[in-house]
Amino acid sequence: MEKVILKFFIVLFFFYFLFTPQTTFALDLNLPNNKFGIHLAVPDREDLIKASELVNSTGGKWGYVTLVIQENDRDKKKWQAVFDQLRKLKLIPIIRLATQPQGSNWEAPSVDDIGGWIDFLQSLNWVVKDRYIVLFNEPNHATEWGGNIDPESYAKIAFEFAKQLKEKDKDYFIMLAGFDASAPSSYPNFEDEAVFINKIFIEKPKLFSENLISGWTSHSYPNPGFNGSPYDRGRGTVSTYDWELSYLKSLGIQNDLPVFITETGWPRNNFNNSFSVGENLSISYQNLWNLDNRIRAVTPFILNYQTDPFLNFSWKIQNSSEYYDQYEIYKKINKIKGDPEQKIITSLNHELPTELSVDSNYLFIVNLQNNGQSILDSKDDYRLDIVNNNKSIKKFSFSNLDEIIPNKNKEVNINIKTGSALGQDKLEIALFRNDKKIVYKKWNLTLIPLPKLQYKIDLFPKLNNSASNIEIQIFDKNEKLVFKKSKLNARNGKGTLENIKNIYIGGKYRIVVIVPYYLPRQKHIIFNSSNENISFRFLIPLDFNLDGTFNVNDFWSLLKKPGLLNLFF
Repeated sequence: MEKVILKFFIVLFFFYFLFTPQTTFALDLNLPNNKFGIHLAVPDREDLIKASELVNSTGGKWGYVTLVIQENDRDKKKWQAVFDQLRKLKLIPIIRLATQPQGSNWEAPSVDDIGGWIDFLQSLNWVVKDRYIVLFNEPNHATEWGGNIDPESYAKIAFEFAKQLKEKDKDYFIMLAGFDASAPSSYPNFEDEAVFINKIFIEKPKLFSENLISGWTSHSYPNPGFNGSPYDRGRGTVSTYDWELSYLKSLGIQNDLPVFITETGWPRNNFNNSFSVGENLSISYQNLWNLDNRIRAVTPFILNYQTDPFLNFSWKIQNSSEYYDQYEIYKKINKIKGDPEQKIITSLNHELPTELSVDSNYLFIVNLQNNGQSILDSKDDYRLDIVNNNKSIKKFSFSNLDEIIPNKNKEVNINIKTGSALGQDKLEIALFRNDKKIVYKKWNLTLIPLPKLQYKIDLFPKLNNSASNIEIQIFDKNEKLVFKKSKLNARNGKGTLENIKNIYIGGKYRIVVIVPYYLPRQKHIIFNSSNENISFRFLIPLDFNLDGTFNVNDFWSLLKKPGLLNLFF
């Protein structure tokens, strides 16, 4: 009978693994990932800058920071400013949710709190696509859960938080709290991590089977007493995460969840000075963490903590702007350039003319509106380009994209030199990152022959309006001189300006005519065809010193050369 029962459970166990849905996660493991990070006590501006200098050093980019948000600190303006600074500093936030202290304990969260958390988290423009969320802290310590050891309560709360966050947005990357792997099973203050996790699994197996948990948080401290060797392996060491994943697998949970070691490190004490702390971290990275592809981030505890109980863990020297040796040792470890996925939401607008003249130069404006997560910047391989160009555009260049932050727009200049061949092209103005086209706008362009201008002048008080050595200048709507031609003639007040470059049909221009010894005249026109006519008001002979204006100096010039008056009659 006992053998029959045993066989029954073996078969049942087999079918459980075969048909139970396994956890999957959306994290793209193919993207370059800089797993170096640091844990911060508060998101102080100076600390964030020092964190970036630390984890993005030696060729690194997009390292991680673990930050704690308490429920009484859900200030959208404050935290959006923090996220925006993280974006500029190329730091990925891992956000641990926290309640607030109540006496010597942290309050246990309630299901009723979830709505407020969701509203707050949804109000933020996150730094990267994956919104890393850690659900509270070491609940196998009674002080972290309202003074009670209650794995069933934690399971229910975690399930509801994960479920409702995922329902709101699939980009929430939910992780359970990090546990104290070295805590004993000692009620009412502590519970063994394995026992605690097992009870979570029994209470809410759907946490693991319905894709609610995307990664695993680990507090892989070198114990006992935070003084273990970086070469130790197993539970209670810098490889605690490996024991945790193996234990999850024994419960029927896949063991390849990406791991985020949000707490680890050595304090300075009789066993370790700041130099050995740095060396231990370096050994752990080089011999373990960097070699394990399951690990996505390691954020040692803690950059700056100026009082007990964590003063000896602080990397910053108390009452000083200086840092202990471990900061520089950690900073010198080789890192890589991470490239996390970001939501790129941008619009590209232009009002480029559809007809341009051949062999001409133009300056136009393209407008970029950034509504996504990334900063559009040439330094991060963003660029504008003209696509499908046949022969219409001989040369072109865009001004640099310079830190177009989210919710901002920028006007980008484009310089264009057209080709010599008449005809049509169906072009695109496109925004690229590396070789990936992000957004584009079509531009149907026709190249037309160089236009000409029929002009008419009236030279007062001269009866004969013929003149030579005439100059015509053309300015665009931005008052930039785009074309000039000298030594023109007018017979009976009429002349022709041929082969005008750098203007386009539909463009607004200011035309200036200059005749020696006459004050200049101007007129604004819109080129509506390639053969325009323009008449200037009568020109007055008052520019005797040829400076383009009328002033007292003109009288002195006339006194010196009274014969000038003969030119006007």
